[in-house]
Amino acid sequence: DQQTEIDPTQRTAKTDGRSPAAILSSTLGDEIALHFGGRAKVFGVSVKDRGAVAMAGHAGKAFWFSKATGEFVTSRYYYDAYPPWVSDWNAQKLAARYAGQSWELLHEQSGYFFGAADDRPYETDFPGFGRTFPHPFGPADDKYFTTRLTLSPAGDQLTLAFAKALIEQEQIGADEIPDYLSISFSATDYVGHIFGPSSLEAEDNLLQLDRTLAELFAYIDEKIGLDQTIIVLSADHGAPDAPGYLNEVGFSEAHYFEPDQVEKEPAFTALKEQFGIGEDLIQAYFHPYFYLNRELIREKGLEQGAVEQAVAAELMKLDGISAAYSSMALSSGNLSDTLLMRSVLRNHYPKRSGDIYVVFEPNVFINDFDGLVVAVTHGSPWTYDTYVPIMFAGAGIGAQIISRAVTPYDIAPTLTAYLGAKPPSAAIGTPLPEVLQGLSGK
Repeated sequence: DQQTEIDPTQRTAKTDGRSPAAILSSTLGDEIALHFGGRAKVFGVSVKDRGAVAMAGHAGKAFWFSKATGEFVTSRYYYDAYPPWVSDWNAQKLAARYAGQSWELLHEQSGYFFGAADDRPYETDFPGFGRTFPHPFGPADDKYFTTRLTLSPAGDQLTLAFAKALIEQEQIGADEIPDYLSISFSATDYVGHIFGPSSLEAEDNLLQLDRTLAELFAYIDEKIGLDQTIIVLSADHGAPDAPGYLNEVGFSEAHYFEPDQVEKEPAFTALKEQFGIGEDLIQAYFHPYFYLNRELIREKGLEQGAVEQAVAAELMKLDGISAAYSSMALSSGNLSDTLLMRSVLRNHYPKRSGDIYVVFEPNVFINDFDGLVVAVTHGSPWTYDTYVPIMFAGAGIGAQIISRAVTPYDIAPTLTAYLGAKPPSAAIGTPLPEVLQGLSGK
């Protein structure tokens, strides 16, 4: 239901169908399935559709939470009909059991690091959820009920309950063929967007996620054995702090960038003088790209590359924008070889990307996505967005802390190297010797 969707990517989707059809390379799950001749079981589970689909790959099966139904769903890409156990699980209506309840703090508020800062004006006051504890979920028939569940530890708890059922019913780890199960606990992302990472909500959510993970690991130990399991914990991105919080602690330059200011700046005066096109030139912004009105550019008989370059040059003049690159310039590759440039190029695919790639200054970002206003968003090349944990545990891996620079790109090559499989077709990481040595018992 697009009216209750807070995820910009989901809101943009034109259909309800989901599949890995748009993924151009093989994935970790795909390579595991291929290596074991299709006998390995490969599953992805998440509140978010993409969190399940991307991890399950082309060869696996994916399930995600539907806010419209309060159930875990899949698509015809994966199944002609739901497995009976999934229908039985959904029939329990576990989401509805949260009706009339609230997200309560796990501990006494005074014991939290952010306990004295529950109500902050820059936190998103989501309808019926509020900015302070307790956060009510409301009645089950409220149109925002299931959305509120995903903005809290309840979303992860539902994901865990479904994942436990999947482990048992699909007999994960029951034979000598390695299986692969990805579980994406997405509440941390949603809570971060709405309240910011330095909030009482984010702090409590992590404490509750810790309990959720402990329950998952205990269940795996009971059903499979942790000594027979490799657990990898990581994330797809970090996050900045909310500009309001940064202002409070002395970062005066942190602020939100208002998309409307682009059309109000003198930039369009210059563009209109040059090309005869003004405010109609920019059609949309979807992070990190501005999309130009290509049809209008063609009607005017203008050259796309020249217009892109001119718009990028004008955007660079705006306060809060660090860099702006035209799609033509990125595709040509004739740019300086810097860490920032390499990060930008990894996020550019000419056949699908927008026209102007924008990099905002550190701690500056757009927080208003077509009427959806959030406290925090991510997607920049700055360290706060790219710094994430990577943890390997189980199967005889000893405790140690590795302080050298590694990346989530290294996870798939490490696991495929251990299994003797090929890395994913577009993998750019390298196997982590510390992990492989631990897995081999050396």
